Amino acid sequence: MTAVEFHTGVAEPLAFACRLLRKAYRKGARVVVTAPAPVLAELDRELWTFGEREFVPHVRLAGAASVALAARTPIWLCTGEPPEGAPDVLVNLGAEPPTDPSRFARVIEVVSTDADDGQAARARWRDYKARGLSVTHHAAPAGEGA
Repeated sequence: MTAVEFHTGVAEPLAFACRLLRKAYRKGARVVVTAPAPVLAELDRELWTFGEREFVPHVRLAGAASVALAARTPIWLCTGEPPEGAPDVLVNLGAEPPTDPSRFARVIEVVSTDADDGQAARARWRDYKARGLSVTHHAAPAGEGA
């Protein structure tokens, strides 16, 4: 069954995502990240520069050719719905839930401190609960946000 986790009150969602993806990579996990194109572009840059002397292998999906490369890459970045064969862990940095969250073993929602982001997250929470999925909540520590 799909496990859904909400991390809310995150002051710096991209920095949080970078740390989360670095941890997943170090554990040998494969992850697909969905977000709007501008957010993915910024995340792509951050994954190259957030840690000195560290690299988190990742690929931005842009058609059939990149799917073949992605098969050999642990972290996938894509807009819209992940393609077939995507990793079974999804990190969502966007406002929309995945069309079929049950195809993933784990869905991680990262929610910023922005009021609009919080409202969209509540709608996603209700959507997951309506589908009968197990949802857990992790609030960022006060003052830290990550």
